[in-house]
Amino acid sequence: MSGRAWVFGDNLQTDMLAPGQYMKFGIEEMARHCLELVEPRFATDVRPGGRNFGAGSSREQAPQALRHLGVAAVIAPSFAGLFYRNSLNLGLPALVCADAQKIRAGDSVRADPETGRIENLTTGEAIACEPIPPHLMSMVRDGGLLPHLEKRLARERSGA
Repeated sequence: MSGRAWVFGDNLQTDMLAPGQYMKFGIEEMARHCLELVEPRFATDVRPGGRNFGAGSSREQAPQALRHLGVAAVIAPSFAGLFYRNSLNLGLPALVCADAQKIRAGDSVRADPETGRIENLTTGEAIACEPIPPHLMSMVRDGGLLPHLEKRLARERSGA
């Protein structure tokens, strides 16, 4: 996976990713307001391809909004536990990277969550991160927890 980097500070809360006043609307409307208080252009300018990222409430809509906007992965020095697991459960790789600060806004990066390697294509630097365990990567590749379980149940029903 590769794309343009967006860089935010520490303690980015889920309330900023999925603003509460839009919770009653569908994911499409909520995603339009993702990070608008921090970076108003984010939702319109992000294209597919900080410490304690995702702190705050456990709303799964926060990683869901990022995924809906085409974010391929989130890279941070650390994550709030619930945000980390919600991301993986929704098929969005969350990469723990102690050296995430080496990535600058606008850098072109390529990440391999299975090997724990991030390539900054802008600077040529290779950055190590924690690889996502194989059983969780299998779930991410299937699109998240529910599609993964559906696939597994279908396989069991067919006797495969």
